[in-house]
Amino acid sequence: MDFFKMSGSGNDFILFDNRGGTLAAVKDMPAFVQAICRRKVSVGADGVILVEPSERADFRWRFFNADGSEVEMCGNGGRCVARFAFLQGIAGERMSFETVAGIIDAEVRGDVVKLRLTEPSALEAGRIVPLQDERVTVDSINTGVPHVVAFVADLDHFDVFRYGRALRFSEAFAPAGTNANFVTVTGPQSLSVRTYERGVEDETLACGTGSVASALAAAARGEVTSPVEVTVRSGEVLKIHFEKNDGAFRNVYLEGRVRVVYEGQLWEEAWLGQGD
Repeated sequence: MDFFKMSGSGNDFILFDNRGGTLAAVKDMPAFVQAICRRKVSVGADGVILVEPSERADFRWRFFNADGSEVEMCGNGGRCVARFAFLQGIAGERMSFETVAGIIDAEVRGDVVKLRLTEPSALEAGRIVPLQDERVTVDSINTGVPHVVAFVADLDHFDVFRYGRALRFSEAFAPAGTNANFVTVTGPQSLSVRTYERGVEDETLACGTGSVASALAAAARGEVTSPVEVTVRSGEVLKIHFEKNDGAFRNVYLEGRVRVVYEGQLWEEAWLGQGD
Protein backbone atom coordinates (compact mmCIF):
# COMPACT_ATOMS: atom_id res chain seq x y z
CA MET A 1 0.00 0.00 0.00
CA ASP A 2 1.46 3.35 -1.03
CA PHE A 3 1.30 6.06 1.63
CA PHE A 4 2.62 9.47 2.64
CA LYS A 5 3.92 10.41 6.09
CA MET A 6 3.27 14.10 6.80
CA SER A 7 3.56 16.50 9.72
CA GLY A 8 1.52 19.58 10.49
CA SER A 9 3.38 21.62 13.12
CA GLY A 10 4.30 18.49 15.06
CA ASN A 11 1.14 16.43 14.52
CA ASP A 12 2.11 13.52 12.28
CA PHE A 13 -0.19 11.49 10.05
CA ILE A 14 -0.23 8.54 7.66
CA LEU A 15 -2.16 9.33 4.46
CA PHE A 16 -3.63 6.98 1.87
CA ASP A 17 -5.31 7.72 -1.46
CA ASN A 18 -8.22 5.32 -1.03
CA ARG A 19 -10.31 6.53 -3.99
CA GLY A 20 -9.60 3.30 -5.84
CA GLY A 21 -10.09 1.03 -2.83
CA THR A 22 -6.44 0.70 -1.81
CA LEU A 23 -7.52 -0.41 1.68
CA ALA A 24 -10.25 -2.81 0.53
CA ALA A 25 -8.35 -5.71 2.07
CA VAL A 26 -8.47 -4.11 5.53
CA LYS A 27 -11.48 -5.64 7.32
CA ASP A 28 -10.92 -4.11 10.77
CA MET A 29 -10.02 -0.46 10.28
CA PRO A 30 -9.65 0.49 13.99
CA ALA A 31 -7.21 -2.40 14.55
CA PHE A 32 -5.31 -1.48 11.36
CA VAL A 33 -5.00 2.15 12.48
CA GLN A 34 -3.86 1.18 15.97
CA ALA A 35 -1.21 -1.13 14.52
CA ILE A 36 0.36 1.25 12.00
CA CYS A 37 0.27 4.20 14.43
CA ARG A 38 2.42 2.33 16.97
CA ARG A 39 5.79 3.96 17.16
CA LYS A 40 9.00 1.88 16.99
CA VAL A 41 7.22 -1.23 15.65
CA SER A 42 5.41 0.36 12.68
CA VAL A 43 5.18 3.72 10.91
CA GLY A 44 4.01 5.59 14.00
CA ALA A 45 1.67 8.60 13.91
CA ASP A 46 -0.98 10.60 15.74
CA GLY A 47 -3.57 9.53 13.20
CA VAL A 48 -4.49 8.09 9.80
CA ILE A 49 -6.20 9.93 6.93
CA LEU A 50 -8.02 8.34 4.00
CA VAL A 51 -8.88 10.25 0.83
CA GLU A 52 -12.05 8.92 -0.77
CA PRO A 53 -14.48 10.00 -3.55
CA SER A 54 -17.06 12.71 -2.89
CA GLU A 55 -20.10 13.93 -4.82
CA ARG A 56 -20.11 17.23 -2.88
CA ALA A 57 -16.47 18.36 -2.97
CA ASP A 58 -13.06 17.57 -4.49
CA PHE A 59 -12.79 14.57 -2.19
CA ARG A 60 -14.02 13.11 1.08
CA TRP A 61 -11.77 12.35 3.99
CA ARG A 62 -11.97 9.91 6.85
CA PHE A 63 -9.87 10.66 9.89
CA PHE A 64 -8.82 8.19 12.58
CA ASN A 65 -7.02 8.93 15.83
CA ALA A 66 -4.16 6.65 16.84
CA ASP A 67 -6.50 4.64 19.09
CA GLY A 68 -8.59 3.69 16.05
CA SER A 69 -11.50 6.02 16.79
CA GLU A 70 -12.97 7.86 13.79
CA VAL A 71 -13.65 11.53 14.52
CA GLU A 72 -15.20 14.48 12.74
CA MET A 73 -12.31 16.85 12.21
CA CYS A 74 -8.62 17.59 12.83
CA GLY A 75 -7.18 20.96 11.91
CA ASN A 76 -3.57 19.95 11.35
CA GLY A 77 -4.68 16.76 9.64
CA GLY A 78 -6.87 18.90 7.38
CA ARG A 79 -3.88 21.00 6.39
CA CYS A 80 -1.87 17.87 5.65
CA VAL A 81 -4.59 16.28 3.52
CA ALA A 82 -4.96 19.49 1.51
CA ARG A 83 -1.29 19.54 0.57
CA PHE A 84 -1.38 15.79 -0.09
CA ALA A 85 -4.35 16.24 -2.45
CA PHE A 86 -2.58 19.04 -4.30
CA LEU A 87 0.70 17.12 -4.64
CA GLN A 88 -1.14 14.03 -5.89
CA GLY A 89 -3.18 15.96 -8.44
CA ILE A 90 -6.44 15.20 -6.67
CA ALA A 91 -7.31 18.90 -6.31
CA GLY A 92 -5.97 22.31 -7.30
CA GLU A 93 -4.42 24.97 -5.07
CA ARG A 94 -7.91 25.97 -3.93
CA MET A 95 -10.08 23.05 -2.90
CA SER A 96 -12.87 21.81 -0.70
CA PHE A 97 -13.24 18.46 0.99
CA GLU A 98 -16.02 16.67 2.79
CA THR A 99 -15.78 15.80 6.50
CA VAL A 100 -18.28 14.64 9.10
CA ALA A 101 -18.09 18.19 10.51
CA GLY A 102 -19.03 19.71 7.14
CA ILE A 103 -17.33 21.02 3.99
CA ILE A 104 -13.84 22.41 4.59
CA ASP A 105 -12.17 24.88 2.22
CA ALA A 106 -8.38 25.03 1.82
CA GLU A 107 -5.72 26.93 -0.07
CA VAL A 108 -2.22 25.54 -0.69
CA ARG A 109 0.70 27.93 -1.26
CA GLY A 110 3.90 25.90 -1.38
CA ASP A 111 4.27 24.29 2.03
CA VAL A 112 1.82 26.72 3.68
CA VAL A 113 -1.81 25.66 3.91
CA LYS A 114 -4.69 27.89 4.98
CA LEU A 115 -7.80 26.04 6.06
CA ARG A 116 -11.26 27.51 6.49
CA LEU A 117 -13.00 25.64 9.27
CA THR A 118 -16.70 25.13 9.91
CA GLU A 119 -18.36 27.75 12.11
CA PRO A 120 -17.53 27.19 15.80
CA SER A 121 -20.39 26.37 18.15
CA ALA A 122 -21.33 25.82 21.77
CA LEU A 123 -19.04 28.49 23.27
CA GLU A 124 -19.53 28.52 27.01
CA ALA A 125 -17.23 30.56 29.24
CA GLY A 126 -16.45 30.01 32.90
CA ARG A 127 -17.57 26.38 33.27
CA ILE A 128 -16.58 24.97 36.65
CA VAL A 129 -15.61 21.31 36.37
CA PRO A 130 -15.04 19.18 39.50
CA LEU A 131 -11.89 17.03 39.30
CA GLN A 132 -11.55 14.75 42.32
CA ASP A 133 -10.26 17.06 45.07
CA GLU A 134 -10.44 20.38 43.18
CA ARG A 135 -12.51 22.43 40.75
CA VAL A 136 -11.17 23.79 37.47
CA THR A 137 -12.60 26.70 35.48
CA VAL A 138 -12.61 26.21 31.71
CA ASP A 139 -14.18 27.65 28.58
CA SER A 140 -15.69 25.09 26.22
CA ILE A 141 -16.19 25.36 22.45
CA ASN A 142 -16.64 23.08 19.46
CA THR A 143 -14.31 23.90 16.54
CA GLY A 144 -15.22 20.78 14.56
CA VAL A 145 -14.49 18.63 17.60
CA PRO A 146 -15.09 19.46 21.29
CA HIS A 147 -12.46 21.40 23.24
CA VAL A 148 -12.04 22.97 26.64
CA VAL A 149 -9.60 25.81 27.28
CA ALA A 150 -8.00 26.63 30.64
CA PHE A 151 -5.83 29.71 31.14
CA VAL A 152 -2.74 29.07 33.28
CA ALA A 153 0.08 31.26 34.58
CA ASP A 154 3.07 28.90 34.19
CA LEU A 155 2.53 26.87 31.05
CA ASP A 156 6.03 25.35 30.92
CA HIS A 157 5.66 23.65 34.29
CA PHE A 158 1.96 22.85 34.14
CA ASP A 159 0.97 19.18 34.48
CA VAL A 160 -0.78 18.88 31.12
CA PHE A 161 -1.08 15.10 31.23
CA ARG A 162 -2.72 14.97 34.65
CA TYR A 163 -5.22 17.78 34.15
CA GLY A 164 -5.76 17.04 30.48
CA ARG A 165 -6.62 13.41 31.14
CA ALA A 166 -8.91 14.34 34.03
CA LEU A 167 -10.83 16.83 31.89
CA ARG A 168 -10.92 14.53 28.87
CA PHE A 169 -12.65 11.79 30.91
CA SER A 170 -14.70 14.09 33.16
CA GLU A 171 -18.38 13.22 33.54
CA ALA A 172 -19.10 16.82 32.53
CA PHE A 173 -18.15 15.92 28.94
CA ALA A 174 -19.35 12.32 28.80
CA PRO A 175 -19.85 10.24 26.81
CA ALA A 176 -17.80 11.64 23.92
CA GLY A 177 -15.15 13.31 26.06
CA THR A 178 -13.19 16.40 25.09
CA ASN A 179 -9.76 17.68 24.11
CA ALA A 180 -8.09 19.90 26.71
CA ASN A 181 -5.98 22.99 26.00
CA PHE A 182 -3.88 24.96 28.47
CA VAL A 183 -3.11 28.51 27.45
CA THR A 184 -1.03 31.52 28.37
CA VAL A 185 -1.73 34.84 26.66
CA THR A 186 1.64 36.30 25.60
CA GLY A 187 0.48 39.43 23.77
CA PRO A 188 -2.50 41.20 22.18
CA GLN A 189 -2.23 38.84 19.19
CA SER A 190 -0.30 35.88 20.55
CA LEU A 191 -0.75 32.78 22.71
CA SER A 192 1.18 29.73 23.83
CA VAL A 193 -0.79 26.48 23.96
CA ARG A 194 -0.28 22.92 25.15
CA THR A 195 -2.90 20.28 24.31
CA TYR A 196 -4.00 16.89 25.60
CA GLU A 197 -5.71 15.15 22.68
CA ARG A 198 -8.62 12.78 22.94
CA GLY A 199 -7.89 9.62 20.92
CA VAL A 200 -4.13 10.03 21.24
CA GLU A 201 -4.57 10.08 25.04
CA ASP A 202 -1.50 12.16 25.68
CA GLU A 203 -0.08 15.60 25.11
CA THR A 204 0.71 16.19 21.43
CA LEU A 205 3.18 18.61 19.89
CA ALA A 206 0.33 20.55 18.27
CA CYS A 207 -3.42 20.56 17.75
CA GLY A 208 -4.97 22.70 15.02
CA THR A 209 -8.57 22.76 16.23
CA GLY A 210 -7.23 23.21 19.78
CA SER A 211 -5.19 26.23 18.70
CA VAL A 212 -8.33 27.67 17.11
CA ALA A 213 -10.39 26.94 20.23
CA SER A 214 -7.77 28.65 22.39
CA ALA A 215 -7.61 31.74 20.19
CA LEU A 216 -11.39 32.08 20.08
CA ALA A 217 -11.76 31.57 23.83
CA ALA A 218 -9.14 34.27 24.46
CA ALA A 219 -10.82 36.57 21.95
CA ALA A 220 -14.20 36.05 23.61
CA ARG A 221 -12.58 37.25 26.84
CA GLY A 222 -11.27 40.31 25.01
CA GLU A 223 -7.63 39.34 25.49
CA VAL A 224 -6.59 38.94 21.83
CA THR A 225 -7.63 40.12 18.38
CA SER A 226 -7.32 38.52 14.94
CA PRO A 227 -4.98 37.31 13.56
CA VAL A 228 -3.61 35.40 16.54
CA GLU A 229 -0.21 33.69 16.43
CA VAL A 230 -0.30 30.49 18.48
CA THR A 231 2.96 28.87 19.56
CA VAL A 232 2.46 25.13 20.04
CA ARG A 233 4.57 22.60 21.92
CA SER A 234 6.72 21.79 18.86
CA GLY A 235 7.83 25.45 18.81
CA GLU A 236 6.06 26.14 15.51
CA VAL A 237 3.60 28.98 15.12
CA LEU A 238 0.09 28.64 13.74
CA LYS A 239 -1.89 31.69 12.66
CA ILE A 240 -5.62 31.90 13.44
CA HIS A 241 -7.81 34.34 11.50
CA PHE A 242 -11.42 35.11 12.41
CA GLU A 243 -14.18 37.70 12.44
CA LYS A 244 -15.97 38.53 15.68
CA ASN A 245 -19.42 40.14 15.55
CA ASP A 246 -21.72 40.51 18.56
CA GLY A 247 -19.85 37.77 20.40
CA ALA A 248 -20.12 35.29 17.52
CA PHE A 249 -17.23 34.05 15.39
CA ARG A 250 -17.26 33.42 11.66
CA ASN A 251 -14.79 33.05 8.76
CA VAL A 252 -12.36 31.12 10.95
CA TYR A 253 -9.08 30.09 9.29
CA LEU A 254 -6.12 28.00 10.44
CA GLU A 255 -2.81 28.67 8.67
CA GLY A 256 0.61 27.08 8.97
CA ARG A 257 3.33 25.00 7.35
CA VAL A 258 3.00 21.35 6.39
CA ARG A 259 5.94 18.98 5.90
CA VAL A 260 6.12 15.90 3.71
CA VAL A 261 8.29 13.51 5.72
CA TYR A 262 8.46 10.66 3.23
CA GLU A 263 6.57 8.44 0.77
CA GLY A 264 6.60 4.70 1.24
CA GLN A 265 4.98 1.32 0.75
CA LEU A 266 3.34 -0.36 3.72
CA TRP A 267 4.06 -4.07 3.98
CA GLU A 268 1.60 -6.42 5.67
CA GLU A 269 4.07 -7.16 8.42
CA ALA A 270 3.79 -3.49 9.48
CA TRP A 271 0.26 -4.18 10.70
CA LEU A 272 -0.18 -7.95 10.96
CA GLY A 273 1.30 -10.19 13.63
CA GLN A 274 2.81 -7.45 15.78
CA GLY A 275 2.34 -9.64 18.80
CA ASP A 276 4.31 -12.57 17.32
